[in-house]
Amino acid sequence: MNSRDTSSRSVPASRGEGPPGDKLSLPEKAYYEIKRRILDNEFSSGSFRLEKELAELLDMSRTPVREAMIRLANEGLVEIRPRHGMRVLPVSAEDMVEIYDVLTALETQAVELLARRGLSDEELGQLMDAVDEMDDALADDDLTRWAAADERFHLLLVELCGNRRIATIVNTYWDQSHRVRMLTLGLRPRPTSSNNDHRAVVQAIQNGDVIAARDHHREHRVNSGRMLVELLDKYGLSSI
Repeated sequence: MNSRDTSSRSVPASRGEGPPGDKLSLPEKAYYEIKRRILDNEFSSGSFRLEKELAELLDMSRTPVREAMIRLANEGLVEIRPRHGMRVLPVSAEDMVEIYDVLTALETQAVELLARRGLSDEELGQLMDAVDEMDDALADDDLTRWAAADERFHLLLVELCGNRRIATIVNTYWDQSHRVRMLTLGLRPRPTSSNNDHRAVVQAIQNGDVIAARDHHREHRVNSGRMLVELLDKYGLSSI
């Protein structure tokens, strides 16, 4: 196994979670707090928020709020309306098709990179901890906990692969899909197959089997994306 140190890498425990507050500038604090409220659906899809309103809510001036909104707009989560603040962008079934096309391609590339170089003991432990947490969450019928562990597994794959650009892009598209995943969580079949898929991917990476790792992961992501789009269509959720 590769013994390369990975202690400097980390994956946020949840979407929108940033570094400790005392390490953040005001624009960063505004960014993470607004983002958290969007991803947790406190700021619902299609809703408008005035710059002044956000500044009062966050107890800061409008300048850092404006900088945060620009950053969120660049990430595709909001659109800025001059003199009106921001609008939270909805995500449609068509958006999800495009998002999962990107996630499938880039995560599969990350898996190939990992399979080619191998996993350190620490990396293997991190991935298996996430899968074990998924198993435990399902045993407890805790789908929210399962979804957090599932997300942690996928983000670990891209964080550990060594390509920072892949990790940055994948994180952006996970953010865009987060609300859809969480709001359809109770509508989907019990995700036992996802846990099994993850174990198969890790085993193939550990074995250095690039083709098996790539094919397992691609099939897993294609199936996941198709299921989410079918749920949106089935329940008439044109956008979330």
